[in-house]
Amino acid sequence: MNMRKLSINKACVLLGTLLLLAVGAVCTAVHLLTQNITAVRCVFLFSLFVLLCVICFVALIRRKLVRFSDAFCGQMDDMLSENMQPKQTVEEENLFYKINYRLGRLYEVMQENKNSIAKERADLQELISDISHQVKTPIANLKMINNTLLENEVPPQKQKEFLAAQASQLDKLDFLMQAMIKTSRLETGVISLEQKQQPVYDTLAAALGGILLNAEKKQIDVQVECPEHLDARHDRKWTSEALFNILDNAVKYTPAGGQIHVSVEGWEMYVKIDIADTGIGISEQHQGTIFKRFYREDAVHDVDGIGIGLYLAREIVTLQGGYIRVVSEVGKGSTFSVFLLRK
Repeated sequence: MNMRKLSINKACVLLGTLLLLAVGAVCTAVHLLTQNITAVRCVFLFSLFVLLCVICFVALIRRKLVRFSDAFCGQMDDMLSENMQPKQTVEEENLFYKINYRLGRLYEVMQENKNSIAKERADLQELISDISHQVKTPIANLKMINNTLLENEVPPQKQKEFLAAQASQLDKLDFLMQAMIKTSRLETGVISLEQKQQPVYDTLAAALGGILLNAEKKQIDVQVECPEHLDARHDRKWTSEALFNILDNAVKYTPAGGQIHVSVEGWEMYVKIDIADTGIGISEQHQGTIFKRFYREDAVHDVDGIGIGLYLAREIVTLQGGYIRVVSEVGKGSTFSVFLLRK
């Protein structure tokens, strides 16, 4: 007989048959050994009592299994249809309770995964919407310039002006796409930050190298105070990107002849990097929104930028266990404080 295909009902019938045969064999053996009919009757009654106990026990187990399987299937159906959360059975610590408890945990994990997928989908839709909105302006400008050059006779001097404007729009489009690629890679986890214990001095120097030329053009005095051997646990490439974005904003929004002061100091748990400027400042009501993607104040729309630098900086620092704090006053400048974990 194939035991894998043996049903519970057939197993119960088979077990009952074997027990009856065993009772008959025991009674026969007692009769042959004692030749006493009273002893045979006692053995038969005792065996019958044991058989009834076994039958009652099997029936009870079968009833519990049927009830549990019905409840289990019902809860699984409810979970799949999302009609209700599985009911937690309050009873002793037995097998049924353990299975029901783990079923509840499975439901919670399923809900968390579903919410996570829904959030990722919403973020992706928002990102796509932001990209399409941001690329419209440079593409429209490029089409206009291109049509003007193709359809009209333009003097050489005007051609140079149009070509220069076209190059500017292409640079803006390239910058936008590079920023989008970096942001999407960070948000989707395609790029993992390789954090290790290393000096902040070299990371800050790499960030400063990208803004010194523009600062010199605007005659902005850049002062730096950073100990050479002050370490923090961070990814040098991406942290340098974050610091550059903050420094680049400082140069953009600081008038000619202004100052930018960068200072670094070690705290017990963090390394604090202060980037202070004498720029236009940020009003208190907008200090909580400047880190949103593509956010720009109306007063600075004439300054080059797409409003993604601070968003990217915060994402990079946050992913490394740090944070950014800003203190600013309109007309007097801003101070961005970047906190990196020391270990």
